[in-house]
Amino acid sequence: MSELKFKQSFIDRFSSITNFDSFAKACSSHPRKSLRINTLKISVSDCIKRLSFLKLEPVPWCSEGFWFENFSDTALGNSVEHSLGYIYIQDASSMIPPIVLDPKPGDRILDLCASPGSKASQIAMFMNNSGVLVANDSGDDRLTALGTNMQRMGVLNCILTNMRGDKMSGEFDKILLDAPCSGSGTIMKSPRTVLTWNPGIVDRLSRLQKMLLSHSWGLLKSGGTLVYSTCSVDPVEDEGVINFARKNLDGVSIEKISLPVKSSPAIVSFQGENFDHRVNNCLRIWPQDNGTEGFFIAKLRKS
Repeated sequence: MSELKFKQSFIDRFSSITNFDSFAKACSSHPRKSLRINTLKISVSDCIKRLSFLKLEPVPWCSEGFWFENFSDTALGNSVEHSLGYIYIQDASSMIPPIVLDPKPGDRILDLCASPGSKASQIAMFMNNSGVLVANDSGDDRLTALGTNMQRMGVLNCILTNMRGDKMSGEFDKILLDAPCSGSGTIMKSPRTVLTWNPGIVDRLSRLQKMLLSHSWGLLKSGGTLVYSTCSVDPVEDEGVINFARKNLDGVSIEKISLPVKSSPAIVSFQGENFDHRVNNCLRIWPQDNGTEGFFIAKLRKS
Protein backbone atom coordinates (compact mmCIF):
# COMPACT_ATOMS: atom_id res chain seq x y z
CA MET A 1 0.00 0.00 0.00
CA SER A 2 1.37 3.43 -0.94
CA GLU A 3 1.90 6.03 1.75
CA LEU A 4 -1.26 7.95 2.54
CA LYS A 5 -1.62 11.71 2.46
CA PHE A 6 -3.32 13.08 5.56
CA LYS A 7 -5.08 16.40 6.02
CA GLN A 8 -3.22 18.81 8.27
CA SER A 9 -6.23 18.99 10.59
CA PHE A 10 -6.10 15.18 10.93
CA ILE A 11 -2.36 15.26 11.65
CA ASP A 12 -2.77 18.00 14.27
CA ARG A 13 -5.65 16.20 15.99
CA PHE A 14 -4.01 12.80 16.34
CA SER A 15 -0.45 14.04 16.92
CA SER A 16 -1.71 15.38 20.25
CA ILE A 17 -2.64 11.89 21.51
CA THR A 18 -0.28 9.40 19.81
CA ASN A 19 2.97 9.07 17.90
CA PHE A 20 1.65 10.15 14.54
CA ASP A 21 4.50 8.64 12.52
CA SER A 22 3.73 5.19 13.98
CA PHE A 23 0.01 5.71 13.44
CA ALA A 24 0.49 6.83 9.82
CA LYS A 25 2.83 3.93 9.08
CA ALA A 26 0.30 1.43 10.46
CA CYS A 27 -2.53 3.06 8.49
CA SER A 28 -0.45 2.74 5.31
CA SER A 29 0.16 -0.97 5.89
CA HIS A 30 -1.97 -3.99 5.13
CA PRO A 31 -3.83 -5.31 8.20
CA ARG A 32 -3.10 -8.81 9.43
CA LYS A 33 -5.67 -11.13 7.91
CA SER A 34 -7.69 -13.11 10.43
CA LEU A 35 -10.62 -15.49 10.69
CA ARG A 36 -12.87 -16.87 13.39
CA ILE A 37 -13.89 -20.52 13.52
CA ASN A 38 -17.62 -20.99 14.07
CA THR A 39 -18.09 -23.64 16.75
CA LEU A 40 -21.83 -23.75 16.08
CA LYS A 41 -20.94 -25.85 13.03
CA ILE A 42 -17.49 -27.35 13.60
CA SER A 43 -14.91 -27.78 16.36
CA VAL A 44 -11.77 -25.69 16.32
CA SER A 45 -9.54 -28.76 15.92
CA ASP A 46 -11.54 -30.21 13.04
CA CYS A 47 -11.64 -26.86 11.24
CA ILE A 48 -7.88 -26.40 11.60
CA LYS A 49 -7.43 -29.75 9.85
CA ARG A 50 -9.63 -28.57 6.99
CA LEU A 51 -7.64 -25.33 6.77
CA SER A 52 -4.29 -27.10 6.36
CA PHE A 53 -3.68 -25.00 3.22
CA LEU A 54 -3.38 -21.92 5.47
CA LYS A 55 -0.54 -20.86 7.74
CA LEU A 56 -2.45 -20.19 10.95
CA GLU A 57 -1.38 -18.33 14.10
CA PRO A 58 -3.68 -18.18 17.15
CA VAL A 59 -5.13 -14.82 18.16
CA PRO A 60 -4.16 -14.58 21.87
CA TRP A 61 -7.44 -13.06 23.05
CA CYS A 62 -9.85 -15.30 21.12
CA SER A 63 -9.60 -19.09 21.26
CA GLU A 64 -11.57 -19.38 18.01
CA GLY A 65 -9.56 -16.67 16.22
CA PHE A 66 -6.56 -17.15 13.94
CA TRP A 67 -4.37 -14.96 11.81
CA PHE A 68 -3.67 -16.49 8.41
CA GLU A 69 -1.06 -16.04 5.70
CA ASN A 70 -0.23 -17.34 2.20
CA PHE A 71 -3.84 -16.90 1.02
CA SER A 72 -5.98 -13.89 0.08
CA ASP A 73 -9.13 -13.15 2.03
CA THR A 74 -11.00 -12.98 -1.30
CA ALA A 75 -9.95 -16.54 -2.18
CA LEU A 76 -10.78 -17.70 1.33
CA GLY A 77 -14.20 -16.07 1.01
CA ASN A 78 -14.82 -18.34 -1.99
CA SER A 79 -13.75 -21.48 -0.14
CA VAL A 80 -16.01 -24.38 0.82
CA GLU A 81 -15.27 -23.73 4.50
CA HIS A 82 -16.54 -20.17 4.20
CA SER A 83 -19.65 -21.16 2.23
CA LEU A 84 -20.53 -23.81 4.82
CA GLY A 85 -20.28 -21.26 7.65
CA TYR A 86 -17.30 -22.93 9.29
CA ILE A 87 -15.39 -19.64 9.31
CA TYR A 88 -16.03 -15.90 9.35
CA ILE A 89 -13.32 -13.62 7.96
CA GLN A 90 -13.16 -11.09 10.79
CA ASP A 91 -10.56 -8.61 12.00
CA ALA A 92 -8.95 -9.84 15.22
CA SER A 93 -9.76 -6.66 17.14
CA SER A 94 -13.40 -6.93 16.04
CA MET A 95 -13.61 -10.21 17.98
CA ILE A 96 -13.04 -8.40 21.29
CA PRO A 97 -16.44 -6.71 21.98
CA PRO A 98 -18.42 -10.01 22.06
CA ILE A 99 -15.75 -11.54 24.32
CA VAL A 100 -16.06 -8.59 26.71
CA LEU A 101 -19.87 -8.87 26.62
CA ASP A 102 -19.48 -12.48 27.83
CA PRO A 103 -22.72 -13.97 26.41
CA LYS A 104 -24.06 -17.11 28.10
CA PRO A 105 -26.61 -19.71 26.99
CA GLY A 106 -30.07 -18.53 28.03
CA ASP A 107 -29.24 -14.82 28.02
CA ARG A 108 -31.50 -12.24 26.42
CA ILE A 109 -29.16 -10.07 24.34
CA LEU A 110 -29.49 -7.10 22.00
CA ASP A 111 -26.97 -6.25 19.29
CA LEU A 112 -28.27 -2.81 18.35
CA CYS A 113 -26.17 -2.12 15.23
CA ALA A 114 -25.56 -5.68 14.10
CA SER A 115 -24.91 -5.67 10.34
CA PRO A 116 -23.11 -7.37 8.67
CA GLY A 117 -23.16 -9.92 11.50
CA SER A 118 -19.58 -10.70 12.51
CA LYS A 119 -20.16 -9.85 16.17
CA ALA A 120 -23.80 -11.00 16.23
CA SER A 121 -22.85 -14.46 14.96
CA GLN A 122 -20.01 -14.56 17.48
CA ILE A 123 -22.46 -13.73 20.27
CA ALA A 124 -24.81 -16.51 19.10
CA MET A 125 -21.84 -18.90 19.05
CA PHE A 126 -21.03 -18.08 22.70
CA MET A 127 -24.73 -18.55 23.54
CA ASN A 128 -24.64 -21.96 21.83
CA ASN A 129 -27.87 -21.01 20.07
CA SER A 130 -29.68 -20.88 23.43
CA GLY A 131 -31.59 -17.88 24.76
CA VAL A 132 -32.68 -14.95 22.60
CA LEU A 133 -30.50 -12.69 20.48
CA VAL A 134 -32.13 -9.64 18.89
CA ALA A 135 -29.94 -8.42 16.04
CA ASN A 136 -31.04 -5.01 14.82
CA ASP A 137 -29.99 -2.64 12.07
CA SER A 138 -31.68 -0.14 9.81
CA GLY A 139 -31.89 -0.27 6.03
CA ASP A 140 -32.81 -3.10 3.67
CA ASP A 141 -29.28 -3.59 2.33
CA ARG A 142 -27.82 -3.92 5.81
CA LEU A 143 -30.53 -6.39 6.85
CA THR A 144 -29.88 -8.49 3.75
CA ALA A 145 -26.19 -8.84 4.62
CA LEU A 146 -27.01 -9.52 8.28
CA GLY A 147 -29.62 -12.17 7.49
CA THR A 148 -27.41 -13.90 4.95
CA ASN A 149 -24.49 -14.17 7.35
CA MET A 150 -26.55 -15.32 10.32
CA GLN A 151 -28.10 -18.05 8.17
CA ARG A 152 -24.71 -19.10 6.79
CA MET A 153 -23.29 -19.36 10.30
CA GLY A 154 -26.13 -21.59 11.50
CA VAL A 155 -27.61 -19.14 14.02
CA LEU A 156 -30.99 -20.37 15.30
CA ASN A 157 -31.76 -18.18 18.33
CA CYS A 158 -31.84 -14.82 16.58
CA ILE A 159 -34.62 -12.36 15.81
CA LEU A 160 -33.73 -9.82 13.11
CA THR A 161 -35.26 -6.36 13.44
CA ASN A 162 -35.08 -3.41 11.07
CA MET A 163 -35.49 -0.11 12.88
CA ARG A 164 -33.70 2.97 14.07
CA GLY A 165 -31.75 2.28 17.24
CA ASP A 166 -33.62 4.92 19.23
CA LYS A 167 -36.93 3.19 18.45
CA MET A 168 -35.95 -0.20 19.90
CA SER A 169 -37.90 -1.45 22.91
CA GLY A 170 -37.66 -4.40 25.29
CA GLU A 171 -35.57 -5.45 28.27
CA PHE A 172 -32.21 -7.19 27.96
CA ASP A 173 -29.59 -8.86 30.15
CA LYS A 174 -26.76 -7.68 27.91
CA ILE A 175 -26.44 -5.19 25.07
CA LEU A 176 -23.76 -4.66 22.46
CA LEU A 177 -23.65 -1.16 20.99
CA ASP A 178 -21.05 -1.27 18.24
CA ALA A 179 -21.84 2.28 17.27
CA PRO A 180 -21.67 3.97 13.87
CA CYS A 181 -18.41 5.91 13.81
CA SER A 182 -15.91 7.80 11.66
CA GLY A 183 -13.80 4.66 11.14
CA SER A 184 -10.49 6.33 11.93
CA GLY A 185 -9.19 2.99 13.20
CA THR A 186 -9.89 1.25 9.88
CA ILE A 187 -7.83 3.37 7.47
CA MET A 188 -5.52 0.45 6.65
CA LYS A 189 -8.58 -1.36 5.27
CA SER A 190 -10.50 1.69 4.02
CA PRO A 191 -8.00 4.34 2.84
CA ARG A 192 -10.86 6.51 1.58
CA THR A 193 -11.54 7.41 5.21
CA VAL A 194 -8.65 9.89 5.10
CA LEU A 195 -10.49 11.79 2.35
CA THR A 196 -13.93 11.84 3.96
CA TRP A 197 -12.79 12.53 7.54
CA ASN A 198 -13.44 15.93 9.04
CA PRO A 199 -14.10 17.21 12.61
CA GLY A 200 -17.71 18.08 11.76
CA ILE A 201 -18.52 14.47 10.91
CA VAL A 202 -16.89 13.32 14.16
CA ASP A 203 -19.01 15.75 16.20
CA ARG A 204 -22.20 14.67 14.42
CA LEU A 205 -21.43 10.99 14.99
CA SER A 206 -20.63 11.68 18.64
CA ARG A 207 -24.11 13.11 19.13
CA LEU A 208 -25.60 10.01 17.50
CA GLN A 209 -23.47 7.71 19.67
CA LYS A 210 -24.57 9.47 22.85
CA MET A 211 -28.22 9.22 21.79
CA LEU A 212 -27.93 5.49 21.03
CA LEU A 213 -26.09 4.82 24.29
CA SER A 214 -28.67 6.76 26.32
CA HIS A 215 -31.55 4.87 24.71
CA SER A 216 -29.81 1.49 25.06
CA TRP A 217 -29.18 2.15 28.73
CA GLY A 218 -32.93 2.35 29.27
CA LEU A 219 -33.35 -1.13 27.73
CA LEU A 220 -30.77 -2.76 30.02
CA LYS A 221 -31.84 -4.66 33.13
CA SER A 222 -30.47 -3.60 36.51
CA GLY A 223 -27.22 -5.48 36.99
CA GLY A 224 -26.87 -5.96 33.24
CA THR A 225 -23.86 -5.31 31.01
CA LEU A 226 -23.60 -2.96 28.05
CA VAL A 227 -20.51 -3.06 25.85
CA TYR A 228 -19.89 0.11 23.84
CA SER A 229 -17.41 -0.16 20.98
CA THR A 230 -16.26 1.74 17.91
CA CYS A 231 -13.63 1.23 15.21
CA SER A 232 -12.69 4.87 15.75
CA VAL A 233 -9.62 6.06 17.66
CA ASP A 234 -11.00 9.57 18.16
CA PRO A 235 -11.54 10.47 21.84
CA VAL A 236 -14.68 12.46 20.98
CA GLU A 237 -16.32 9.19 19.87
CA ASP A 238 -14.71 7.03 22.53
CA GLU A 239 -13.71 8.27 26.00
CA GLY A 240 -15.82 11.39 25.45
CA VAL A 241 -18.97 9.30 24.97
CA ILE A 242 -18.23 7.19 28.06
CA ASN A 243 -17.56 10.37 30.05
CA PHE A 244 -20.99 11.63 28.91
CA ALA A 245 -22.57 8.39 30.15
CA ARG A 246 -20.95 8.73 33.57
CA LYS A 247 -22.26 12.27 33.90
CA ASN A 248 -25.76 11.85 32.51
CA LEU A 249 -26.97 8.26 32.98
CA ASP A 250 -27.93 6.58 36.24
CA GLY A 251 -25.93 3.71 37.69
CA VAL A 252 -23.06 3.62 35.17
CA SER A 253 -20.08 1.61 36.39
CA ILE A 254 -17.08 1.36 34.03
CA GLU A 255 -15.57 -2.08 34.51
CA LYS A 256 -11.94 -2.98 33.93
CA ILE A 257 -11.22 -5.03 30.79
CA SER A 258 -8.37 -7.51 31.13
CA LEU A 259 -7.40 -9.42 27.99
CA PRO A 260 -4.05 -10.61 26.57
CA VAL A 261 -4.05 -7.88 23.92
CA LYS A 262 -1.58 -5.05 23.46
CA SER A 263 -3.39 -1.80 24.10
CA SER A 264 -2.60 1.85 24.81
CA PRO A 265 -3.54 4.15 27.68
CA ALA A 266 -6.97 5.74 27.54
CA ILE A 267 -7.20 9.42 26.67
CA VAL A 268 -8.19 11.27 29.86
CA SER A 269 -8.18 14.80 28.48
CA PHE A 270 -8.88 16.14 24.99
CA GLN A 271 -9.42 19.58 23.54
CA GLY A 272 -9.63 21.15 26.98
CA GLU A 273 -12.10 18.64 28.43
CA ASN A 274 -11.09 16.36 31.29
CA PHE A 275 -12.75 12.96 31.38
CA ASP A 276 -13.77 10.82 34.35
CA HIS A 277 -10.63 8.96 35.47
CA ARG A 278 -12.50 5.66 35.22
CA VAL A 279 -12.20 5.78 31.42
CA ASN A 280 -8.81 4.20 32.18
CA ASN A 281 -10.76 0.94 32.57
CA CYS A 282 -11.64 1.01 28.87
CA LEU A 283 -9.62 -0.68 26.13
CA ARG A 284 -8.00 1.57 23.51
CA ILE A 285 -6.29 -0.22 20.62
CA TRP A 286 -4.37 1.72 17.98
CA PRO A 287 -3.62 0.13 14.57
CA GLN A 288 0.09 0.19 15.46
CA ASP A 289 -0.48 -1.86 18.62
CA ASN A 290 -1.22 -5.24 16.99
CA GLY A 291 -1.34 -4.70 13.23
CA THR A 292 -5.14 -4.86 13.43
CA GLU A 293 -7.89 -2.30 13.05
CA GLY A 294 -7.99 0.32 15.76
CA PHE A 295 -10.77 -0.25 18.27
CA PHE A 296 -12.24 1.19 21.46
CA ILE A 297 -14.20 -0.98 23.91
CA ALA A 298 -15.93 -0.01 27.16
CA LYS A 299 -17.72 -2.40 29.51
CA LEU A 300 -20.51 -0.71 31.45
CA ARG A 301 -22.43 -2.29 34.33
CA LYS A 302 -25.85 -0.97 35.37
CA SER A 303 -25.92 -0.79 39.15
